Amino acid sequence: MTKISDEQLAFEIEDVIRSIPRLQDFSGNPDLCVPWLGRASATMNAWDPCRAIIHFEPHVFILTKTGNYDFSTERRALLIELHHAKSNLRLKNAEPISIGVQTGHAFDYCAEVSQLIKTAKLDLFFIDAYTDADFVSRYLPHVPRGTKVRILAREKLPTLRPAIQVFAAQAQIEIEIRSAIGFNDRYVLVDKVSCYQSGASFKNGIKKAPTSLTQITDAFIAVQTTYEQLWVQSDPVWP
Repeated sequence: MTKISDEQLAFEIEDVIRSIPRLQDFSGNPDLCVPWLGRASATMNAWDPCRAIIHFEPHVFILTKTGNYDFSTERRALLIELHHAKSNLRLKNAEPISIGVQTGHAFDYCAEVSQLIKTAKLDLFFIDAYTDADFVSRYLPHVPRGTKVRILAREKLPTLRPAIQVFAAQAQIEIEIRSAIGFNDRYVLVDKVSCYQSGASFKNGIKKAPTSLTQITDAFIAVQTTYEQLWVQSDPVWP
C-alpha cells in the first residue's frame, strides 16, 4: 500500500471537514452519513491510528446509532479532532499554506480569504483587476480596525468606487483605490510580510471552476517589489 504524503493527507482532511453532513442528517438520514463516517475514519487512521482509536472512533460508533438522538456533541467532537489533525500537519511541515476549494463552494472560499484578512494589523494590499462592489460587502467588514486597505483594480471601477465610499464612511477605515494596466494576477499582501495568490478573482470565488489560495514564499520579494512599484505608478481612483 502506497503511503499518502502529509500534503495529500492535509488536503483530504480539509475536504472531509467541508463535506461533513448536517447535524439533522445524523438522526434523520443516517444512511446518507455512512460514506462520510467511513471516509473520515479512514482519514484519521491514516494520520494517527492510536489517537483515532481513542479520540475519534468512539464518536463514530455513537453516530452509527439510529433514532431521534441529539448528536451535536459527537459531531462537534469529530470536528475538533479533524481540525486538530489539520493544524498538526501544517505545524509539522511548516510549509506555505495552500488551500484547494471545489467548484461551487463559494462560502468556503470566502471564509478562507476572510481568515487571511483578519490576520492583518497594518496593511492589506489587494491586487485584482475585477474587484467590484460585491468584494466590498463580502470581505472588507472583516478588516481589523486600524488596518489600511489598498486596492489595485481596473475593470469594475464604476461599481467599486461608490461601494468603497459608502463603506469607508461607515467603517472609518482608511481605503485607497488605484488603477493600472498590464496586470492579471490576483494577490493579497498582508502587512507587507506575506503574500497569497488566488487562482480566481476574489469577486467570483469558485463559481465556475475549482481554485486555490497559495502562499507565495520563494518569490515573495519579487512579487511585492513588482506590485509596490506598480502601485506607485498607478492612477489614483479614490479618495
